[in-house]
Amino acid sequence: MKSDLEKEKKEILNKYHGLLRDCSRRELTKKQKKVIRKAFDVALEAHKDMRRKSGEPYIYHPIAVARIAAGEIGLGTTSVVCALLHDVVEDTELTLDDMEKMFGPKVASIIDGLTKISGVFDSTSSLQAENFRKMLLTLSDDVRVILIKLADRLHNMRTLEVMRRDKQLKIASETLYLYAPLAHRLGLYAIKSELEDLGLKYTEPDIYKLIQKKLTDSKQERSRYISRFTIPVKESLRDQNIKFQIKGRTKSIFSIWNKMQTKDVEFEEVYDLFAIRIILDSYQKEEKADCWRAYSIVTDFYKPNPDRLRDWVSTPKANGYESLHTTVMGPKGKWVEVQIRSERMDDIAEKGYAAHWKYKEGSEASALDQWINRIQELLENPEPDALDFIDDFKMNLFSDEIFVFTPKGELITLPAGATALDFAYEIHTQIGNQCIGTKVNRRLVPLSSELKSGDQVEVITSIKNRPKEDRLKYVITARAKSKIKASIKAEQKKAAVDGREILERKLKNLKINADVANINKLLQFYGIRDSQDLYYRVAIGNLDLKKLKEFTQEQGSIKTSPTKPKSGKSLEELVKRTRGKSDTLVIGEELQKIDYKLAPCCNPIPGDDVFGFITINEGIKIHRVNCPNAIQLMSNYAYRIVKARWTNQELIAFLAGLKITGIDDMGIVNNITKIISTDLNVNMRSLGFDSEDGVFEGTIMLYVHDTTHLTDLITNLKKVKGVSRVERIH
Repeated sequence: MKSDLEKEKKEILNKYHGLLRDCSRRELTKKQKKVIRKAFDVALEAHKDMRRKSGEPYIYHPIAVARIAAGEIGLGTTSVVCALLHDVVEDTELTLDDMEKMFGPKVASIIDGLTKISGVFDSTSSLQAENFRKMLLTLSDDVRVILIKLADRLHNMRTLEVMRRDKQLKIASETLYLYAPLAHRLGLYAIKSELEDLGLKYTEPDIYKLIQKKLTDSKQERSRYISRFTIPVKESLRDQNIKFQIKGRTKSIFSIWNKMQTKDVEFEEVYDLFAIRIILDSYQKEEKADCWRAYSIVTDFYKPNPDRLRDWVSTPKANGYESLHTTVMGPKGKWVEVQIRSERMDDIAEKGYAAHWKYKEGSEASALDQWINRIQELLENPEPDALDFIDDFKMNLFSDEIFVFTPKGELITLPAGATALDFAYEIHTQIGNQCIGTKVNRRLVPLSSELKSGDQVEVITSIKNRPKEDRLKYVITARAKSKIKASIKAEQKKAAVDGREILERKLKNLKINADVANINKLLQFYGIRDSQDLYYRVAIGNLDLKKLKEFTQEQGSIKTSPTKPKSGKSLEELVKRTRGKSDTLVIGEELQKIDYKLAPCCNPIPGDDVFGFITINEGIKIHRVNCPNAIQLMSNYAYRIVKARWTNQELIAFLAGLKITGIDDMGIVNNITKIISTDLNVNMRSLGFDSEDGVFEGTIMLYVHDTTHLTDLITNLKKVKGVSRVERIH
C-alpha cells in the first residue's frame, strides 16, 4: 500500500514537471513559476482525499487540463493557474473569496465563470439552454473561461472508458452537439477534430473501430504516395530559396465518417483521405505573396481543379483561419488537397485565438471580438425560447462562410446558406424589420433567396412594414431569428393592450372582476401560459369568449368553470410508472400495458442498442442509440431518457428497410425476391427498383424478427450475382 502511494506521489510530480515543460515555451519568469507552484500545492491539498472513477488520484485531472491549456491551446500562466484550480470551489471547502485572496480578482473571476457553467447540461432542457446562454455571456468577460472548459471536456473525453455506457453516451452526445462546434468556432482545429473522433468512438463504436483499422492498414501506402507527390515540389521550392516544411495530414475519423454518410460512399471511395500541408517560413508582410508563389510551383507539376480553390489568405474566415487550399490531380489519377500557409497561419489554425493574440497588432479589433459582440447582442434579448437559441446558435457555429457586398462595396461575412433577408438584418435590425424586397446583382429576388459569395445585395424598405411569423422561414442566422421574434413579441405586446380592454369589458358585463385570481382561473381553463398571451389571443379573436357565460361567479369571483375533457396521464406519472423501482425500461412482454411506440425516424428492431424517450403526448418512443436524432435528444432532454433493453421477443415482425445496389442484369430482381420470400420466409411490404446506365438501385421494406434475422438476410442477398452493396436504411 505504502509503495503504491509513493508511486502515486512520484507520478504526480512527474506530471507537474511535464506541465512546467509545456509552460516553458513562453519563457516563464520566477514570479510565474512561483504562482503555478502555489496553485498546484493548493489543488493537491484540496483534492488529496478524492479519487477519479478510474481509481486514480483526482489531482491527475486538473494537471491534465492545465497541460492541455498550456501545451495544446497555448494559454499563459493565469489560465494554467485557473485550470489547476477549476474544480476546487465546486468540490471542496475552499470559496471564491479564498481564491481571490490567494491569487487575485482575475483568477477568481475566471474560476467563478468555470463554476457557473459546470452545470450547463443539467437535469432539464430549458435549464441547460439557459445555462448555455450564461456560459456564452462569460465569453464577453473572458474567453479563457470557454478555452479552459474545452480543455476540461477534452480530458474527460480522453478518460471516458471508465464510465458507465449510459454516461458515456450522454457525455459523448453533448460533446458532438455543443463542445466540438464551439472549438471549431474558436478556431481550435486540432481539439475540434479530437473531440469529434472521441465522440464518435462512444456513440458509434463499431464504425469508429472499422475506420480506425482501415486507416492503420493503408498507412504505409499513404506515406509512399505522399513522398512521391512531394519530391518535385520540394526540389522546386528549394531552388527558389523558399524556406518551408511539408506535412501529410490524414483526415479525422469523424470527417471520414461524415463524408461516407453525406456522399453515400464506402471508405475506399473517400478520395481526400489526406491533405498535404506546405508551411512557409515567411515574414508577415510577405506571407500572401509567398503563398501564391508556392501555389504556382505546385500547379506547375499538378493540374488544379478550378472549382476547388479556396482563398482564405485574402479574406480569412470569421474564426481567424487563413490558408490557401487547392485540389490537384496527383500521380495515379488521384485528387490531392494541398493547403499552403505560413507558420503564423498554421499556429492560428491549430491553436485558434490563443495564438491569434500573439500576433494581434495595435488596437485593431479581431474577428473574435466581433464574434463575441454578436453573441452578446443575441443574449441581451431574453425573449427567444432558449432551446431555439441553442439550435440556431449551433447551426451558425457549424456553417462555413460566404462573403457578400453592400451596394457601396463593403464586405459582409455571413454563414453559408444565408438569405437576402439575413443580409438585411446583418446590416441593421431596423432595415431587416422594414425590408419588403431585395435585389441581388441588380435583379429583384425573393427574400428567401440563398446568397452566394461575391453577390452584391441591395435592400428595399418601407417604414410601414412589420415582420410576420412566416419570415422566420426565410432566415437561417441566429441574429435574424432573434430580431424577428423580438419584433413579433413587441407587436403582440401592443395588441395585448387592446385585448385586455376587450376582455375587461366582457367580464364587466358578466359581473366578474378582472383581478389576478380570476385571470389565473381563465389561464388554467384555456390552457394559456401567461396573461399577455391571453390578452393577445383575445385581440386577434383566437379565443371562444362565449364560454365565459358558462362560468359561475359569486360577488365577482369565479367559483367554477365549465368542465373540460380530462387529459391522459401526466408526464410525471408516466415516468414513475415506467421507471418503477429500477432505472431500466424493459421492452417486450412485460411492457405491453405501457403506451410505447417504435420511433419512425430509426425503426428499431429487437437486438438494436436502444433507449426510451418520454414524450408529452405519445407515451414512450423507442429510438436506436445511433438514431439521427439521438445526439440532440440526449443532449437537450437527458431527464426524459430512460434506459431500455429488449426481453425475449415472441415471433413478432418488425418493419425494416434495405437498400440494394448492383449491376443491372436479366432476372436479378427475381433472384433477390426469391431469396427474401421463399428461402427465408420473409414478408415484403414494398419493393422499388430503378435502373440507370447499367446500375440498379432497389429499396425493399420487409418484416423481420430481430437484428440476427436481418443480418442473415443481408448476408444471403450479398451472395446474389451482380449485387455489390446491401445496407440497412433508417
